[in-house]
Amino acid sequence: MSTTRTGRDYGSILLGRADESPRRRRVRIQTLLTVCIVVANLFGVAIAILLATVGIPEPSVLQPELWWINYIAVPVYVVAAFALGIALGTVVALRDLRWSIQQRIPTRDDARRAQRAPRRLVAIQGVLWAIATVMFTIMYGVMDPNLIPKVLFVVGLSGVVVVTASDLLIEFAMRPVQAEVISAGYRRRQRTGILSRAVVSWIAGSAVPIIGIILVVFFGVLRDDTTKLDLFIGVTVLAVIAISTGLILCVLSTTSVNAAIRSVRGGMRSVQSGDTDVDLVVYDGTEVGDLQVGFNSMVAGLREREHLHDLFGRHVGRDVADAAMQRDPELGGTERTVAVVFVDVIGSTTLAADRSPVEVVDILNRFFAVIVDAVERHRGLVNKFEGDAVLAIFGAPIDLDDPAGAALSAAREVATGLAADVPDLRAGIGVGYGPVVAGNVGAIERFEYTVIGDPVNESARLSELAKRDPSRPLASGRAIDAAGDEAAQWERQETTTLRGRTVETTVYAADLTHSSTRSI
Repeated sequence: MSTTRTGRDYGSILLGRADESPRRRRVRIQTLLTVCIVVANLFGVAIAILLATVGIPEPSVLQPELWWINYIAVPVYVVAAFALGIALGTVVALRDLRWSIQQRIPTRDDARRAQRAPRRLVAIQGVLWAIATVMFTIMYGVMDPNLIPKVLFVVGLSGVVVVTASDLLIEFAMRPVQAEVISAGYRRRQRTGILSRAVVSWIAGSAVPIIGIILVVFFGVLRDDTTKLDLFIGVTVLAVIAISTGLILCVLSTTSVNAAIRSVRGGMRSVQSGDTDVDLVVYDGTEVGDLQVGFNSMVAGLREREHLHDLFGRHVGRDVADAAMQRDPELGGTERTVAVVFVDVIGSTTLAADRSPVEVVDILNRFFAVIVDAVERHRGLVNKFEGDAVLAIFGAPIDLDDPAGAALSAAREVATGLAADVPDLRAGIGVGYGPVVAGNVGAIERFEYTVIGDPVNESARLSELAKRDPSRPLASGRAIDAAGDEAAQWERQETTTLRGRTVETTVYAADLTHSSTRSI
């Protein structure tokens, strides 16, 4: 069974849909990775410049003797780091995701490399910022030792923010790849879960800047040349950075959770509306992925249950299937007053002798289709297919206001339908009415729903009698007496003792002067 996707497959319109072409998805992922890495690093550079020049003004990095560091070393390294980071990231992505580029199913080794790719890309950013931290701390420290703690803190803080943001953004950009790996059966639970992501985001976005505020105040107290204005500016800038970076990282961290919850919520709405042909894309290895996997498992179980219910209903009748699903079935039954329609093919032996088995089955299927359609339209139950005969019940297992009228109307409709749709076959149709025992008959390991009683035998004998003129179904007087307006469509024929019975039966035939209307 094919399944449909709901909502944004990967949690964002930026990531496209699961059914787009592999080439387009590859270009989209590569572009998003590049943009995410560049944006995260630009944000880090902006934080470093703001902190070094405004947030922590003293000791100043704008001293005249530091011109070669500020205007040569720093810009050259920033440009080189950007270029190197993008180049290394592209190489890592192309190498670890080669299977996706080649549009083939990943092997276990491919899946392992793809799952490590985000960490490698983040590690590249971390190494470049670690080198910058060490290099610039040494450079500025050689020129002015008082700058060592300031440069170490400023560049280190910016690097921590960049690495944390890169981790969240790269995870976002690579959701389609992780979804392919997981769908191939290589889902591996990540060591870091939702709580870990939130804690790391809080540390990088809020805790570290707050530590910076404490350090600014501490060193400001120790330095005699630090003014209250310097302290105010430093604390204010760090507070603004803490608020902004904390908010940004918090949004990035919760976006993945929120996206998955939205997808599950959309899937639940589809299921509530009766559509179980839904399958969520699983792209996360944390508890969020567990939620998506659990939803898919639940829906798969519902689909299987509906499929079994449908098959069960086709075998025993939908009303019987519904009753069995609602309560535990048990042997035995209850007395019910029902109408029974029995339809028996005329000349079935000749039919089997003159035609191939395939042709016989095809004709019988068309024959049964006409009967099932008419019976179900009048809320009856096709209880048995007995070779070339059909037994239908009206009034069990569900109650009907006029079971006799429904059975009589269905019998006339069957006669009209068989004449129009299955001219190769003729059949006798009999309708009986009266009390029966309706319930499960057999053993506890294997049983079937059926009705037992005189109306069943009566309808079978009437169908034999009706073979004299197959166009006119026959019914017992009891069925006519119990029917409502439908009784006017029948006319009395005779009173006779049917084969195997000791009492006489008043026989009625469908009035041919009244045409039967078939619903479309």
